[in-house]
Amino acid sequence: MRKRTWISLAIVTAVVAALLATVYLRKNAPPEVARLLPEADAIVYVNLKPLRTLSTLPQHSGAHAPDYQAFIDATGIDVERDLDQAAFAIHRMADPNGPNGPVAYSEIFRGRFSSPRLTEYLAAQNVARDHYAGHDIYSIPREGRTVRVAVLGYDMVAVSNAPTAEQIHSMIDRYHSDASPFSGDTLLSRHYADVPLLSEAWGIGQLGLPFAAGQQFRAFRLPLPIPVNSTFIASVRYVGTIHFRLEQIAPNDGAARQSVEIAKLALGLLRSSQITSGGQDDMTQDWNTFLTSTAVEQKGNRAILRAVIPPRLIHELARPEKSGEPAPDGNPPQ
Repeated sequence: MRKRTWISLAIVTAVVAALLATVYLRKNAPPEVARLLPEADAIVYVNLKPLRTLSTLPQHSGAHAPDYQAFIDATGIDVERDLDQAAFAIHRMADPNGPNGPVAYSEIFRGRFSSPRLTEYLAAQNVARDHYAGHDIYSIPREGRTVRVAVLGYDMVAVSNAPTAEQIHSMIDRYHSDASPFSGDTLLSRHYADVPLLSEAWGIGQLGLPFAAGQQFRAFRLPLPIPVNSTFIASVRYVGTIHFRLEQIAPNDGAARQSVEIAKLALGLLRSSQITSGGQDDMTQDWNTFLTSTAVEQKGNRAILRAVIPPRLIHELARPEKSGEPAPDGNPPQ
């Protein structure tokens, strides 16, 4: 009897330890698609699978663009249906007015697709092909830039439009050597632990990128007194409702305090405009829910904004306008 008791205790202890280890890894270990990204100035990650399951994503209706439909027909890949995870790295360009624009992007996509069909499609595009570390890299000219694509595995693809092949090589190298759940670029190492647990989407980086000019953050061409060297961590969680959180890590407490004051002023103006505009339609009610739930606070050198976003509001904002819909004046669109 005593022996069975010790065995039972050992099993329970092992299960609890495994659960604690899982929670710890989930909190502190970034998703693999994010860990494979090269060094970047900002990172964005989205896990579409649970969002799609919860039906919080607006669905495409109508015909696809001809080029995209040809891609679907050739590869069998429909991004809305087959893409499960995506991670994006944003690279600041030294010359924002150069041929590559202010930023370049590197991406890792994971989903359900046939890698042989995708490889055949890429090879049929008559593009340049290089070989690196056991992978073919397809270079596709696109809008004056070169987009490099490499199929990493049966469910994963790497893409980059950076000026050189350094970023796509880095993603391939990390794919082959990614053994540690805590690997990844500098941003992940420093700030992933600040991302709230169970976030379906998040971003880490400087919010001013690429909207900063000099030492000022600019929005709608207007300078705002927000330090461009602040790090921002945005996240979205779905727990029955959509919870949005934006955290600014400012250079000092004073800068964080200033950001909180600006946010509270903006919220006050928005709430006043909603009250004066009146209206009882669903869109107005959703905006009121969003504005009422929004709260801002300061914790040392961090300014934190929290809000609850009604799913219906997301659907409405993301809903594409249909070409056949009448214009507000009742006339058909031109």
